Parts: sequence; C-alpha cells; structure tokens
Amino acid sequence: MNPAADARSLQRHDLGDGYIPVIDIAPYFSGRQADRLAVAEQIGQACRDVGFYIIVGHGVPEELVAAVDSNARAFFDLPLDEKMKVHAGNAAGTCGYAAMGERSFAYTRGEKSPPDLHESFQVSKLDADPGDPYFQTPIAKKLVPPNQWPDGQLQLRSVLTDYYRRMAILARDLLRLSALALDLPETWFDDKIDHHISRLSLKLYPQQKVKPLPGQLRAGAHTDYGTVTILRAGDAVGGLQVADAKGNWHDVPIVAHSFIINQGDMMARWTNHHWLSTLHRVVNPPEEAMGGNRRLSIVFFHTPNYDTLVECLPTCMGPDDSPKYQPVTVADYYALKRQQQRGAA
Repeated sequence: MNPAADARSLQRHDLGDGYIPVIDIAPYFSGRQADRLAVAEQIGQACRDVGFYIIVGHGVPEELVAAVDSNARAFFDLPLDEKMKVHAGNAAGTCGYAAMGERSFAYTRGEKSPPDLHESFQVSKLDADPGDPYFQTPIAKKLVPPNQWPDGQLQLRSVLTDYYRRMAILARDLLRLSALALDLPETWFDDKIDHHISRLSLKLYPQQKVKPLPGQLRAGAHTDYGTVTILRAGDAVGGLQVADAKGNWHDVPIVAHSFIINQGDMMARWTNHHWLSTLHRVVNPPEEAMGGNRRLSIVFFHTPNYDTLVECLPTCMGPDDSPKYQPVTVADYYALKRQQQRGAA
C-alpha cells in the first residue's frame, strides 16, 4: 500500500462534515518512536472525542479485500435454501448464516425494534490451533461456536481465513497504538488478546424494493461489545452513521482503501469512559435510490481472551476520578449483553 497514494485518494472523496477523522497510520510502521507517538496521539484524540476514526496506510493488500468481497457476494447470490443449510440458528452468538429480518441490533441495548434489513454470514476463530486446550473449556465452547461452511465454496473459506488472520494483526497494531495513547507500555494489551475470540461477519444489505416499516433500518442503533471493530464498508448509498454527544447523526464517509474503526464497550470500560463506545447505525437508502442500493460490508469484531479481566486502567483514574464500572471478565460481559438481548426479544 502506498501512503502517498492513499493521501491523494482522500482528495477524490467527499469527507462529509469532517466529524470522523482520517488518520494515516503508515508512520507507525516506520520504526521511529516520534512518528509512532504522533499517530498514537491522533488515535487517542479520536477515541476521546468521537469513538470512530478512519485509517489509511494500514498495509492490508487491496487484492485480499477484493477477494473477500467477490466470494461474499457469490455466497449471498446462492439460492436461499442453499444458504439455509448453514443457518446459524436462533441462539445468540452462533456462527453461520442469518437470513433477512432475523436480527435486530437494537436488542443488544435492551430495546425492541423491527428486524434489521440485512442478511449475514459469521465465522469465528479462523487462526486458532484446533488442539489448543484454551478453546476446549465449557466457557470457550459457548463463546467460540463451530463454524459452518457452505458446500462448493472452498475459496470462501480460504480467503476468509487469510482475511481473519490479517485483521487480527491489524487489531493488535491498533491496540498497541492505543496503549501508547493511554501512556501504557506499547505491548500492554498483547497478553490479553493472544487468545482473542473475535468474529468476522459479512453483511449484505439487499436492494430495498418496498418501503421499510416505521423505525426499521438496515442496522438499528447499537454499540459494539469488544475492543476495536474494523469495517470495510460498501460504497452504495444507505450507509453508516455515528451519533455525537447531542444525539445528532453524522454520515461516515467512504475513503478509498481505508478501514473504519470504532471502539467497543470494553475499551470504554478499560478507559473509565475517557474513550467512547459510540452509538451507530446503518440507515436506509433514500427513496430515489430504491433498486440500486445493494451494499456489502466486511466487519471484524475484535474481542480479547475470554478470561481477560476488564477493569479501569491505572492511567485513566486520577485522585478525583473513581472507577465508573465494576471489573468484569470478557466472558461475563458477553453473558450480560446476551441476557439483555434475550430480554428485548
């Protein structure tokens, strides 16, 4: 990836209202400490002020992203009965296919809403040693369900595995930058994510040929559970929006060869809410765009080891600033969120 080309590409795209900052992280990989700290400071400010930022200069091959995109579309183009052979079922957190209208992100906030207007395919732990005892415990089996793969889609499994592994590396780098921004040793998070339980989700927002129900969106307003979410968003109309502190919604712009990053609930808890886990949603396309608004998103939800204890960081608590959250393990926090989800159903 050419950082200079990425920088030029910013000039060819509408950056919206400028609410979401664009950060070139290429200097982090240069090896110069001053450059690394400068990138970390930009990320720290974005996490304090917005909870979202866009990265360029990340080094992820565009060919890999394109391969995931084309194979994902091929899967979603299969007949429904073929996709239902790998149906995820009704239990929260399972892997596989979820059909149109089976999910509602607002439920994760304990709210009822009409079903979201997308279908999805989700996988987990594509970089784990199958013999690792860490993933054989009863807790692990609940949090890391078996993957399901459609027949005749061997390339899908191959490219998703490559992409998952590359996203895990990028998430580690972003957490190292986060550690620097939080005045911690650069590798502070490393031993808390070396057995991460992250998910990779493909989300297809089909063309909307009929008017949605009142309050129905492509994805209802929600926050994410984990540390960082790494999103490669589609460029069709009807996209991601982020809420500010006053409840105003801001469109997230599409920047060539970039990833959209947001902090999850665990980073908000770790930082004593000095860093934001921001409410976001995926809106419907305008009525004039009906019929040409199919949109694909590739989402990596990074989550630490299930036994990691998330508690207020020492650098995020001053003499007049007590912890806002009780310490909680990753596994227990997931159980809490799923209980909220069931309560809203």
